[in-house]
Amino acid sequence: MSSKMEAIHELLGYERLKIVQNPEMFRFSLDSLLLADFVRIRDGVQEIIDLGCGNAPIPLFLTLKTKARITGVEIQKEVFELGEKSVRLNGLEDQIRLINADIKAVSKTLGANLFDVAIANPPYFKAGPKSNLNKTDALSVARHELKITFEELVIEAKRLLKNGGSFNLIHRTERIGEVLEGLRRNGFGVRRLRFVHPKKENPALLFLLEAWKNGKEDVKVERPLYVYENGEYSEEVRGIFNYKKNEYNQ
Repeated sequence: MSSKMEAIHELLGYERLKIVQNPEMFRFSLDSLLLADFVRIRDGVQEIIDLGCGNAPIPLFLTLKTKARITGVEIQKEVFELGEKSVRLNGLEDQIRLINADIKAVSKTLGANLFDVAIANPPYFKAGPKSNLNKTDALSVARHELKITFEELVIEAKRLLKNGGSFNLIHRTERIGEVLEGLRRNGFGVRRLRFVHPKKENPALLFLLEAWKNGKEDVKVERPLYVYENGEYSEEVRGIFNYKKNEYNQ
């Protein structure tokens, strides 16, 4: 059902990509585009899956980088419907397929060992009696582990990925120990790690990570990403906002 609050926006600086949003319910965040830019699409990649795709900013962004088929999974029906509208609006039905389903069981529907790349911008915060939940259920589910835990996410990513497939995610630095432990416990070898700082003088709040299913752990820590410089978005972030081939996404 359409809402009076729904609006069509450009996907930041990409005039040919439009995204349907509802400011009362759900809007994509900068984190999603930082993650989409971080993802490496190697030669031969044919199938990509975004676990918890929201209103589809990552699938939309990835069409600028690859012709591979992209599947997005979103449990919240209203948010899923926003993504569906965006895919149709951009005429990308042949490349992007969205599924309204629970991530924890999606391999039973799609099948196992099918995807070359998995991506997740998961809920950052654990849910508990003292959790500061958002006013709307949609935002609470997006930001808190109400529907899925990190461990459950990793287990399902392993089921879905081909041997040697890559799992890419963004998360809070305060949970990095838990994230690394969970990946190792489930047979992922971490290959790339990049810390995201609000400014050069600030500690990192987020990190971007790439791990390979059943791959050797050989971590390369990439140079930091600074979101703001001199009171405005950094040159790199501005480049991500208007994607072009450059040193950041070779």
